[in-house]
Amino acid sequence: MMLFEADPSQRSGGTGEQDRGAPLRSYDLYIGGKDVPGDGWVYTTSAASLLEDVFTSISLKRALEKNPDDAASRHRYVVGRCGVATTEHIDEATAAAAAAAREWAAVPLERRMRLGGLFRQTLIDNQDAFLELLVAESHPVNLARWELSCLQQVYGPESLDWYAQRMHTEFQHGSRRLIVRRQPDGVVCFNPPQNAAGPSAALAMLPLMAGNAVVVRAPRSIPLSTMYLCRDLMAPLLDEVGAPAGVLNVICSNPKQTMDRWVESPLVNDIFFIGGSEEGFKLQERCIANGKKPILELAGNDTIVVWKDADLDLATEAILECFYGSGQICMVPNCVVVHPEVADELIAKIREQIVEIRPGYPDEEGVLLSPVRRAEKFFALQRQATDNGAVLICGGGRMEIDGTPSDTGVFLQPTVLRVDGLATARELDMVKHETFFPLLPVIVPAAAGDSEHLDDFIEFVNTNDYGLRNSLWAGSDEIVDAFVARVVNGGLLKINDSHIGFLPYLPSHGGTGLTGGVFGEANYPMLKTSHVQGVSVATGIRPRQAVFGDA
Repeated sequence: MMLFEADPSQRSGGTGEQDRGAPLRSYDLYIGGKDVPGDGWVYTTSAASLLEDVFTSISLKRALEKNPDDAASRHRYVVGRCGVATTEHIDEATAAAAAAAREWAAVPLERRMRLGGLFRQTLIDNQDAFLELLVAESHPVNLARWELSCLQQVYGPESLDWYAQRMHTEFQHGSRRLIVRRQPDGVVCFNPPQNAAGPSAALAMLPLMAGNAVVVRAPRSIPLSTMYLCRDLMAPLLDEVGAPAGVLNVICSNPKQTMDRWVESPLVNDIFFIGGSEEGFKLQERCIANGKKPILELAGNDTIVVWKDADLDLATEAILECFYGSGQICMVPNCVVVHPEVADELIAKIREQIVEIRPGYPDEEGVLLSPVRRAEKFFALQRQATDNGAVLICGGGRMEIDGTPSDTGVFLQPTVLRVDGLATARELDMVKHETFFPLLPVIVPAAAGDSEHLDDFIEFVNTNDYGLRNSLWAGSDEIVDAFVARVVNGGLLKINDSHIGFLPYLPSHGGTGLTGGVFGEANYPMLKTSHVQGVSVATGIRPRQAVFGDA
């Protein structure tokens, strides 16, 4: 990685902008332990530029990508650049990973596990730079801090101990030493999503800890934080533990071009894909046809259930997580089912507290909304709902960066609709599918007995076509125990807790149905990119006795 100096005289301070005395980041491709020039550059302009002057921001990117030496590279909106991979580069990265895989898999698990603690500390030590890049890529700083805190849980000591137990466990059975262990799959190719590329790319350390060699694709539209995390934070740690060159490769490339090469390559074992369900299921079919393991993190359509004895103030706090990042986070809640006895009170609390969810420049404290540029579907979903009897509680339109309602604003108002009737709620697309908008349906069943409500609520959760996370807010131990015993859908069930918060030991990702594909379940990436193997080491065993009698 190299840095080219910015000219401070060309830059002025302003809301949402970076430190103008800082150099711009410039990354080549990283293949086989070396920085490799790409075929041209893609430039990152700051999120603030898209809010202040979208025309200038887009024009700058286009001008720089045609003429990288242009003086425009010194403009205050420009944050950094990444080299672009060709098909040959994609294949070179895969070959480098394959060449390193066997040697790295032979490294003892204890040495590989060191990477987890080292990486966690490196993230903490470099959190300011991490946050700066995420803000430049339109993550509100409050949410960027949450993303960093999530990674600290994924790589926390409790979770690392749990991974190590699952990777290798031994038993003594008579004169046999029995081992249940997980072996690395080989070459894992990782495609993080555009909405959270850098934080998702940080998960690539887990397949590396499992003993795999990894190729990460930095999304061409938003590559900078991914390149930074992999090249500047992860690669030096691999050198520190003596990993072979090529165990980590990072390329900025076109998605279809890259996926086609990965699917067709005989060197690739796993493809870890984070993206939409439709695209993910097509990839799953191609992976299976080509003998590869698809590891899918797809759409979420999470439900929060609120029982009549819930702490409604705390439940409302969790419900408002629906609007974080304008709903463009897969693990935020997408609908609420509330006991009819407290429905009016809960809706009133949501309406009262929703004013805290506001737009602004991403580096401003307290900002939780992100811009949404393609909002036609947002309005179509509302129309379908209100045409079928849903009631608009609040929101429903666009707004400017200061929160002023506007027909042309790039932010969407946090929007709540009341839907009466549980049985027919999923006839509405905003209930049936993930919306990825700041749009929350609150579903209120018709009055019935509590036992009927309990059965109906659990059935509603279990019959969701998606299955990422589910939440319950309730005071009754009986209701809590029923949900714990009977909810089978999803990768995570949270009771009286933040819906989106990460916790030690528990899976960070993964789910069932349209969330995880045919092989969907809770996802510990270290375990998903490895496979179980049983080993028996015997002393003094006679084979005939082992087969026909006690041994």
